[in-house]
Amino acid sequence: MHRSPRPPLLRAPRLRVRHLGAFAAVALLAVLGACSHGTPAAPAGAPGIPPASVDTLYNHGIEALNGERYQSASDQFTAVEENYPYSAWAAKAQLMQAYTKYRQLDYTGALQTIGRYIELHPASRDIAYAYYLRALCYYEQIEGIRRDQDTTLKAIAALQEVTTRFPGTPYARDARLKIDLARDRLAGHEMSIGIYYENQHLYTAAIGRFQRVVEDFQTTNHTAEALHRLVECYLRLGMRDQAVKTAAVLGYNYPGSSWYADTYADLYDDKLVTGLPPPKGERGFFGRTFGWLF
Repeated sequence: MHRSPRPPLLRAPRLRVRHLGAFAAVALLAVLGACSHGTPAAPAGAPGIPPASVDTLYNHGIEALNGERYQSASDQFTAVEENYPYSAWAAKAQLMQAYTKYRQLDYTGALQTIGRYIELHPASRDIAYAYYLRALCYYEQIEGIRRDQDTTLKAIAALQEVTTRFPGTPYARDARLKIDLARDRLAGHEMSIGIYYENQHLYTAAIGRFQRVVEDFQTTNHTAEALHRLVECYLRLGMRDQAVKTAAVLGYNYPGSSWYADTYADLYDDKLVTGLPPPKGERGFFGRTFGWLF
């Protein structure tokens, strides 16, 4: 199974202890010692006790996230932002907070956090991942082909923004793959509506849907079926010339498909062709004669 790229912010570097007073140094060493024994750092210290260091809080958030302790991870990242708001790690914690919500399938919360991150840190070195994570939040909410496809359109727009802004990144490469899958889903949606119209004998409405698949989604897996169903509708409307021309397009581009065989059989039944269809995988009469139409 294809996996999406992981976020680039999986661990913060340990801070060096220097220029600290005796009490602060002892307190920090005590926190680091507790971390070495696996004790989680408190997100924000009790009154009078300084919070854990920024790298300790951030790293404990990452460890909790990897262990799927999402509430704990969220608390740690929140503590980084609250206690070290002007540090470089505050921005990273905000982005990882968004990733935590994404892992929890809280897409609304993740999108809100990502939106704030993009607005506040447009020049961040991790901005490409922020745009990619936003696209994932839409992409993973895509529903079945019979449902409204508004989320699919939002996902495609967000994925295309990734490919446009960051063309040479792993995020762009993955986004292009997901765009193809999302477009296939849109084509499937058009097909499901077209088939419904065809079954209701609303052939003109069905033709509009099938034509959109052929014209706007040529690279998807639904084009051959759309051409076949266009031929069906044309035959039922008595548009015999249009049926033959559309069959030619199908025969030229998908000569070995089952949809071409079914289309040829329909034309044979209507006495628009004579003879048996060509062997599977070979370009037949329609392909040789009308290939220039496509």
